[in-house]
Amino acid sequence: MADELWIDDDCVIDLADVDWRFSTSGGPGGQHANRSRTRVEATIDLAAARGLSDDQRRRLTNRFGESASVSVDETRSQTRNRQIALDRLAALLRQGLARPEKRRPTRRTEASRQRRLESKRKRGELKRSRGRPRSDDY
Repeated sequence: MADELWIDDDCVIDLADVDWRFSTSGGPGGQHANRSRTRVEATIDLAAARGLSDDQRRRLTNRFGESASVSVDETRSQTRNRQIALDRLAALLRQGLARPEKRRPTRRTEASRQRRLESKRKRGELKRSRGRPRSDDY
């Protein structure tokens, strides 16, 4: 494994900033699953992480809070689970750094507006027809 977690061109985090916790995986599996600490939890303290600019740190803490973490117990290998956790942590941070696209206001087409109004008219007519019959309906 490298000593850095590459997020994007502007953001590279030192792996020393990632806190690791290991535990046994849950579920069936006998002695190996009960004795091996293969579940991996990778946590990064966003306030203390080196490699983040102030703007990146602010965006990530607004989105995730003080820290971001992922937990992986997919394979029987702790090393493989560590690599998966790093990949997921990078993807999570990449997603947190992505700026949302600005919405471009659009207008409804005249045909869609007419369809909507027609369906509302039909629905209103259906509801009116369920009412008590009037005296002139006899």
